[in-house]
Amino acid sequence: MANILDIRRRIRSVINTRQITRAMKMVSAARLRRAQERALAARPYAQMLTNVLKSLVSRADVYDPATGDVLHPLLVHRPEKNVVLIVVTGDKGLAGAFNANILKAATRFLESKSGKNIEIEAIGRKGRDFLRRRFRAAEPRKTDSIEPPRTTLVGQQVGVLNKIEYSLASDLAERLIERYTNAEIDSVYVVFNEFKSVIAQRLVVEQLLPIERIGAREIAQSREMQLEEKQRAIEAAKGAGVSIRPADTREADERAAAFAVAQVDYIYEQPPRELFRALLPKYVGIQIYRALLESVAAEHAARMTAMESATSNASDMIDSLTLSMNRVRQAKITREIIEIVSGAASL
Repeated sequence: MANILDIRRRIRSVINTRQITRAMKMVSAARLRRAQERALAARPYAQMLTNVLKSLVSRADVYDPATGDVLHPLLVHRPEKNVVLIVVTGDKGLAGAFNANILKAATRFLESKSGKNIEIEAIGRKGRDFLRRRFRAAEPRKTDSIEPPRTTLVGQQVGVLNKIEYSLASDLAERLIERYTNAEIDSVYVVFNEFKSVIAQRLVVEQLLPIERIGAREIAQSREMQLEEKQRAIEAAKGAGVSIRPADTREADERAAAFAVAQVDYIYEQPPRELFRALLPKYVGIQIYRALLESVAAEHAARMTAMESATSNASDMIDSLTLSMNRVRQAKITREIIEIVSGAASL
């Protein structure tokens, strides 16, 4: 049995750990609020861009009236042979199962696309490290030989999630759009943690290209939060000043949606078809940007919940160690009393 000094040393160590986890929880809560504000601030632009495109669709010919072919290359559907998967994870750990769940979803998606050439773009250090150990980096294909389908890691972005810039999403979207237009790839998917509020999150695999319908998201796979996860998130949000309800933006959403269906004859400085071709790539870029913002907010929420659980576990351990110390001390006192009484009786 451990002596009292060892137990006291362990109690001090756990108390120090509890102070650290409590501080990390409050830091994550503050960063979560800022991440929510950034995601909410980017939403009006994304909504208006979507509704402008919807308005242009009703005024421009998306399909050739003579042949029925799609006029924009991002709307063209081809059989899936070459697929790009964007995996958005965090740069740091101590966020519970946040990164592990995303990587499990990515693994399930890769298994569902077996037999195809898959290229992975990793955003976040945790995803990069995991995928780099399992898949080799891309190598130039030999044009004179037939190679079997393979999965390769073609790109990595590390350390960019602390301060997300739209240029990151825009540059990535431009590269993917150029390759899709040149028929080098046939589809693009992104796996990330969709965030609405602390208790309204889901893990999704969303199709970015080809574009099925403007404003309609194509979800290939999804996983909702379990009841136990929601309860832990509620407990973590209680003492951190974080709202568990999503922001009410219904009024702004209705105003933006009214633009797309407004019966107004607009005068365009350029033909509607040219505007549509210019704005559609921006639509892909804003979808990637939204995924990055929501993933960062979800990571902070997961870390806040994990640190709350760690703080609670540390408190339970302190209580258990204190009880053990009291028992050891009481046993020592009892033994000393018995020794004194036995010595007195022998005299």
